Amino acid sequence: MIDVNVVGSGPNGLAAAVVLARAGLTVQLTERATTAGGGLRTAEVTLPGYRHDLCSAVHPAALASPFFRAFELTRRVRFVAPEISYAHPLDEGVAALAYRSVDRTADALGIDGRAWERLFQPLLNRIEGVVAFTANQMLRWPDDTRAAIAYAVRVLEQGTPLGWPRFRGRVAPALLAGVGGHAAARQPSLSAAGTGLLLAAHAHAGGWGYPIGGSQAIADALTDDFLAHGGRLQLDREIRRPADLESSRVTLLDTSARFLASFAGDALPERYRRALLRYRYGTGVFKVDFALSGPVPWANPEVLHAPTVHLGGSRDEIVAAADAVSRGRVAQHPFVLATQPSVLDLSRAPVGSQVLWAYTHVPRNSDVNMTEPIIRQIERFAPGFRDRILGTATMSASQLTEHDPNYVGGDILGGELTLRQLIKRPVVGRTPWKTPVPGLYLCSSATPPGPAVHGMNGFHAAVLALRTEFGVREVPSLAL
Repeated sequence: MIDVNVVGSGPNGLAAAVVLARAGLTVQLTERATTAGGGLRTAEVTLPGYRHDLCSAVHPAALASPFFRAFELTRRVRFVAPEISYAHPLDEGVAALAYRSVDRTADALGIDGRAWERLFQPLLNRIEGVVAFTANQMLRWPDDTRAAIAYAVRVLEQGTPLGWPRFRGRVAPALLAGVGGHAAARQPSLSAAGTGLLLAAHAHAGGWGYPIGGSQAIADALTDDFLAHGGRLQLDREIRRPADLESSRVTLLDTSARFLASFAGDALPERYRRALLRYRYGTGVFKVDFALSGPVPWANPEVLHAPTVHLGGSRDEIVAAADAVSRGRVAQHPFVLATQPSVLDLSRAPVGSQVLWAYTHVPRNSDVNMTEPIIRQIERFAPGFRDRILGTATMSASQLTEHDPNYVGGDILGGELTLRQLIKRPVVGRTPWKTPVPGLYLCSSATPPGPAVHGMNGFHAAVLALRTEFGVREVPSLAL
């Protein structure tokens, strides 16, 4: 019998495996795919020499994460730290730019510059407390009460219609709505406001960095550390039930809540199992990767310096697109999230060429091909973009589920982001990572603190398992 099985090698499964292996336990990590990484994979999917991130691409949460900081990620992986964290083009060549410097951002926003600064400076002043508050479950007293209050007040303000009058112009509201669009939720809403404020605060604090060579570099660093500390990795093996695993004292699942219900079956109390089956999944995404003959010809050339670009037009247009998708319809003018990593990472494409990664939200399980609407939205702000396309690779919401069953219905966030499901993720409790089945834990983004590449779900589950199952109260060092 081994000490621990970890099922799933996404960032949370890898984080859990690293912590447990460093604690001196025998750990078996099993992955259904042929490579480790989950949402941290990079591959040539369009043309030879063009390296695309298959899921996550830009990693502000990784740079701020307590787990990755303890792991000394930036000593293991070289990151690009762009001066412009994200850009938001508007019509007529106008573009809002979120610089790492909040003062420079405010200066560029003109009439709403000081309002932007007043919104974010209190969060930046206590950014460590904000990160600590958002990197754990919500049913706990915050370490930094003032930081939690500053964040919560702003979420309440921006998460209701009362929040919009803070701005008088059109540029700042669009910039904030675009970053809130990562939540795949209606706007205004508490989840979109919480997501947008946190991501924008990261943009002005550590920035929206990303690894040279692609997101796979993060997975490789975690995998290498795990193996170096005695971990065992088994790839290309699908697990469906406990009998598929070697006998162990503890099992951690970096999987969906739905998989947990199926995996544990009748061993789960009926009430808990019903809670898992009632757990709600969010909207799906349609993703397209482009191999390009050259840089995207943005109407505003400053956008070329921003690896992340939000394409949706005005705040009202973004609100309308999110509302349509939430009602089960395809948005006529979709909100598109795009990254152009090769503008600062020359290893991602042949000399002179570029890669572009883009997705838009669609109804769950949709098989609609959104390639053309995405191209039209990019062309709107970059005339001539179509002429630079050399190749594409697409994946619909339904295909995403086939690619990775954790993306239920094409939901890449591990479950709908609502206030209810940030508290009940997937159940309400002080230790939501621990299931009623002895020795069985859930450590995916279906647990607190939710989605993003921060590894904190896996870290919390692993630390809890160490304390509860093995009597180990001291967290092992994660440093190099």
